Amino acid sequence: MTVESIHKPTAATAAHTPGVHPALAEKFRPVFQRIADTALAREHNRQLPFEPIDWLKKAGFGAVRVPVEYGGGGASIPQLFELLIELAQADSNVPQALRGHFAFVEDRLNAPPGEARDVWLRRFVKGDLVGNAWSEVGAVAIGDVGTRISRKDGNWVANGRKFYSTGSIFADWIDLYARCADDNADVTAAVSTHQAGVAQHDDWDGFGQRTTGSGTSVYENAHIDDENVFPFETRFKYQTAFYQLFHLATLAGIGRAIERDVSHEVRNRQRIYSNGNAQHVSQDAQILQVVGQVSALAYAAQATALRATLPAQRAYEARLKGDDEAAERQANIDAEIESAQGQIVVSELVLRAGTDLFNALGASAASTSKALDRHWRNARTVSSHNPTVYKARVVGDWRVNGTEPPYVWQIGNGPGRKDESASRS
Repeated sequence: MTVESIHKPTAATAAHTPGVHPALAEKFRPVFQRIADTALAREHNRQLPFEPIDWLKKAGFGAVRVPVEYGGGGASIPQLFELLIELAQADSNVPQALRGHFAFVEDRLNAPPGEARDVWLRRFVKGDLVGNAWSEVGAVAIGDVGTRISRKDGNWVANGRKFYSTGSIFADWIDLYARCADDNADVTAAVSTHQAGVAQHDDWDGFGQRTTGSGTSVYENAHIDDENVFPFETRFKYQTAFYQLFHLATLAGIGRAIERDVSHEVRNRQRIYSNGNAQHVSQDAQILQVVGQVSALAYAAQATALRATLPAQRAYEARLKGDDEAAERQANIDAEIESAQGQIVVSELVLRAGTDLFNALGASAASTSKALDRHWRNARTVSSHNPTVYKARVVGDWRVNGTEPPYVWQIGNGPGRKDESASRS
């Protein structure tokens, strides 16, 4: 049986998940439901999802992109993100916690064939998970990297501090962005978390996405095997778009959760207003209109998120073929542009849905026991990671001037505001 035939959808699933093969959907949906059933308790207690991630790990979700001949799920990029949307509907913290893992998997899938790649594919199938540690805070200038790797007693070691180490607290490895102390070359390194040189802290204090494990990770002479240091220039080319697709999938999943919850609340609400339109809220035409609008917003968010995955799949396929540089370059451009376009609109759609939810319900919807506000808070947090104003400018510059989008960007301290009084003197 070919990979293509494995992923052919049936009529039973095509209406709802047109890209996901029934075998993959049936394998993971019971786990997604279990995660959904326990999500509210984690939100109330700010409980990190160690158990849900372990459930996914045991089900082989971390290897869903690994080719079937290695024992993985063989999913395409669109199929992966369709599954992630369903997972985000269950608990939007969980797919974000896995963002670094799937980016590292994608990088290994793009690596040259051979044992160095295959050892990682086998690790993913075994259940190994990878976290993410790229960003730094504090007195780090834009373009600089405070975390260093260097030689000590003949071995590579890492020293430094990272924040936004999303998912690392759940992981077996950390995809670490660093700079070589000897030649200042930028690298990524796979650092095992099972050693004394790695310390992780759950100190992320955001008002949304509170259980993604996005806190501080500290490296003190953390050992790195030679074969796990990768020059940054070899990183897969559509990586930034891939990271942004995770935000789109998370937002789309939040939109579906909003649709689910507003429908449930309206269906079961007993109290009505004297100036309403029916004896039960479920029959009130104005309330039904609000629910319909929320449903349409969630639909548009998911459709946009899935459409934005297609250029990344083309970029992956062009990379594997390796015989058409122009086609690969255009696919990478399209992946950046379409993921940016998606974020610009999907952020607004889901935030609007998160507010409209309350228009369909009474003041009791503000109860902290229901935690319905988590949808807006989570969407607002996801939408804040990479400012959409810059994305809109990049898209406009491409459409008007043909300026190729940036494939990598960094954040850090700027040189400071120019002293205008001194320039006038």
